[in-house]
Amino acid sequence: MCLMVKCAICVHLIYSDIVQKCRDELKAIRETNPDLKPTLAIIQLIQCYIPADFVSTQIGLNVMQICLPRQCTEDEVIDEILRLNEDSRVHGIFLHLPQSFLSRSVRNAIKPQKDVDGVSDLNVGRVVLGDQRDGFASPVAGAVLEMLARHGVYLFMAVLVGVEGPLKATIQCLLQNNGMMVQTCQWSSKHFCHFEVFTEMFVAVVICQHVVRSSRRWIQEQQYQPWRLRPLKLQPLSPVPSDIEISRAQTPKPISQLAQEIGLLPEELEAYGNTKAKVHLSLLNRLQHQPNGKYVLVAGITPTPLGEGKSTVTTGLVQALSAHLKLNSFACLRQPSQGPTFGVKGVFLCFNLHLTGDIHAITAANNLVAAAIDARILHESTQSDKALYRRLVPSVNGVRCFSPIQMARLQRLGINKSDPSDLTPEEVRAFVRLDLDPEKVTWQRVVDTNDRFLRKITVGQANTEKGHARQTQFDIAVASEIMAILALTDGLADMRARLGRMVVGSNRNGQPITADDLGVTGALAVLMKDAIKPTLMQTLEGTPVFVHAGPFANIAHGNSSVLADKLALKLVGEEGFVVTEAGFGADIGMEKFFNIKCRTSGLKPDVVVLVATVRALKMHGGGPNVTAGVPLPKEYINENLQLVADGCSNLKKQIQIAHLFGVPVVVALNVFKTDTQAEIELVCRIAEASGASAAVQCHHWSRGGRGSVELAQAVKKVASQKNNFQFLYNLQDSIVEKIRTIAQKVYGADDIELSPEAQAKIDYYNQQGFGALPICMAKTHLSLSHMPEKKGVPTGFILPIRDIRASIGAGFIYPLVGTMSTMPGLPTRPCFYDIDLDPVTEEIKGLF
Repeated sequence: MCLMVKCAICVHLIYSDIVQKCRDELKAIRETNPDLKPTLAIIQLIQCYIPADFVSTQIGLNVMQICLPRQCTEDEVIDEILRLNEDSRVHGIFLHLPQSFLSRSVRNAIKPQKDVDGVSDLNVGRVVLGDQRDGFASPVAGAVLEMLARHGVYLFMAVLVGVEGPLKATIQCLLQNNGMMVQTCQWSSKHFCHFEVFTEMFVAVVICQHVVRSSRRWIQEQQYQPWRLRPLKLQPLSPVPSDIEISRAQTPKPISQLAQEIGLLPEELEAYGNTKAKVHLSLLNRLQHQPNGKYVLVAGITPTPLGEGKSTVTTGLVQALSAHLKLNSFACLRQPSQGPTFGVKGVFLCFNLHLTGDIHAITAANNLVAAAIDARILHESTQSDKALYRRLVPSVNGVRCFSPIQMARLQRLGINKSDPSDLTPEEVRAFVRLDLDPEKVTWQRVVDTNDRFLRKITVGQANTEKGHARQTQFDIAVASEIMAILALTDGLADMRARLGRMVVGSNRNGQPITADDLGVTGALAVLMKDAIKPTLMQTLEGTPVFVHAGPFANIAHGNSSVLADKLALKLVGEEGFVVTEAGFGADIGMEKFFNIKCRTSGLKPDVVVLVATVRALKMHGGGPNVTAGVPLPKEYINENLQLVADGCSNLKKQIQIAHLFGVPVVVALNVFKTDTQAEIELVCRIAEASGASAAVQCHHWSRGGRGSVELAQAVKKVASQKNNFQFLYNLQDSIVEKIRTIAQKVYGADDIELSPEAQAKIDYYNQQGFGALPICMAKTHLSLSHMPEKKGVPTGFILPIRDIRASIGAGFIYPLVGTMSTMPGLPTRPCFYDIDLDPVTEEIKGLF
């Protein structure tokens, strides 16, 4: 038998073997991933030698053929490649184009992991380096080596004839890596006899093999990836510099590097500069079968002007867990309002400024609703039913039709018609007239700036508004119900539904009017589509943080988003920790976290970290009031064990509140330099005697994560124990009973007292079917009672319920206890006096 016949037989045997292997691998893939269909995309101008029907029927791959016109440009080819790069259904891209189209720009436009022809510079470079684990070599080169290996032939020297470009470099390196000397020749390959049918089919099969391998890699990438976190070193200094000096002395990791370290895929990241990025919600689908990590809530004693440091404890704890105990951990923090930044609190880095624009999106969405309300009142009052109907359902190119949201309104009205011409005059009137009562509009405009002069305003004073003026107000942006929705939603569909359910006021018959009735829901969802993605940032020690949502902790629930927590719980893995923070004291933020957020999310906390300071406890024990800008009284600087012991009554009460929900408590004493050892030991001793599972001192402010290692160890130990988490009340209890339960068991009130207005609202909400919603108490955060001056643990008081309102979109009812301001004002000397920008370095001055 001649050598050429033997070669042909060998090629056929190898070809058949590879085909069978491809079939077997595809069968195995489908058994474990039935919805996955490995797909090869072929971009071509001319007839391709890869027969689509063969690839589909004989091997089982899907083939997507993109035939471009012969007059297409290089840019059009690149656009098509980029589209296929982002198509998760495509696992391999093959360019069957004339040589004139295979420029370096075109070849390198292909994602290396989809470059099954091995033509990109990165894949060629991997071959040169002898590392093909994450890429592909040219299938022609692979076919050559496969045939040599099957023949058992060892060549001392090989001559490459008529091979140019990336293929030449690939074959040359592969042969040299196999110990051969390689020379090239400029002869034309047409001088040689070829088995073109065999070789082209062989190469086609190798390309299919690469597609199968690419799909396997894709499957592996979709699995949970172990963390490869590289913490940043922190060098504590004494005395401790300012926060901004510490921050500027540390160089953060590129956010893409942090994302890779914690197992995020490149397509799940949407970078906003180099230090922050949005994370796509598709991560939840990818890791849906991954067990959650441990869930830790940081709460505090009743707040004082001296501050307790919940956010710094949260940060110190995750730094200790990740950077020092080598445990996966994530902090989930609320985004602060920009308003107080230029008022009392001051600026803490870019964290308090625009960040990724979520609060601006909320402001735009909220004010679109407000504009829609006043516009609708004006138009209904100045137009006939017929004129309104003609404008609300206009004729476009001679055709009138309802929009989807208008069809939904018709269905709510019980009108089952889809042709605008079929509605009766009565049906037209019901459809076009919301009949909003201007006196019963409950929706306010918002702005993220402290502006006391917007607390009460008049709108509609221009002549163009035809006398339709009314009194209204502005709230701070984070008080918007849309912020509360963002914090409680579990996805885009749920967010859109919640936005549609928002009640903006009542009509003249007392019926609620919603955003769906206004027809604005779809537009709101568009404005919020990016804000729904949590923002990834990092601590000073390079550990991951999600910053997302920041609802008011008095009129709303005061916690970061459900979505951020859920994403983080999947990313940390079963043995990891997610540490999130509740606003204000445990009596407010923690109670709402349990009764509202945990009900919505279905998540169960493992441990509460209760933050206290010696200084704050002294105030609860009867210490003097403090004034901003005035030196602290000596009671807060000198040792005073009696004040500390008396103030621990508040700490004990907050521990008891956590135990009402069946969750164990670790007390974190945030240590200041004025605290004495005797005071520290006294607090820890009383805390443990009051039922805390552990009480430890924390020095994260001066030492970073290393200063919270003891806290991290205590949290790890307590979180590993089973708890008996339970809600405080049943949703089916009456509104009054739910309010009374919170007032008596959490605040320590003897009872509640409902105003006539509050009772009327309860009757109305019961009539509308809202009685089974959870309760979100709106009261002062400065006391367990409704009296902000009453520190410690007040007793013997009746809690007055002045009014009751509902956030139907967010999904809770909020009773108003006393007067509640939703728009802060600027002080005499705002912080903006100290804030400036260096025009050369672009550094912000005046940060703390």
